[in-house]
Amino acid sequence: MGLFKGSEIFSLDNKGRVNIPAKMRKCIPAEAESTFIVSRGLDQCIFAYPRNIWNEKIEPKLQQLDPYNSTHRIMLRKLTEWTEEVELDGNQKMTIPKELLDFANIENKVKLIGMVDHIELWDPKVYTKYINSDPRSYEEVAEQVMTGNTQNEKTF
Repeated sequence: MGLFKGSEIFSLDNKGRVNIPAKMRKCIPAEAESTFIVSRGLDQCIFAYPRNIWNEKIEPKLQQLDPYNSTHRIMLRKLTEWTEEVELDGNQKMTIPKELLDFANIENKVKLIGMVDHIELWDPKVYTKYINSDPRSYEEVAEQVMTGNTQNEKTF
């Protein structure tokens, strides 16, 4: 499997479907059987994981959460409430549940961003606002993350 990378902007059709870019379709593992798990993401986006990646990476973490721990319980509820399994149709489109579209404020245009093992779906304006809200430069973030230098990490 290749890594999901790059970004594209597509129109959302009147049935809540969006095309998956060809460069990202090539990265869908055969084991996913053209099926994604879509869920509420972070920072007002939607996560779309190939089913096999979700099953291998996310579900084991969820199964480790203790439903008697209030923080774990609310995390389980907030995540699983918004989670759906969707298949790509014959036109390679993914149908996004209306509740998720509303959560992400997606109406007409969808920005798809490859995030290594999954795809994020954003309203383009929300994404631009989010990216511009971080006062750190790309170079500062790259230095902190890629070198492990967290001593100079700024909080905002």
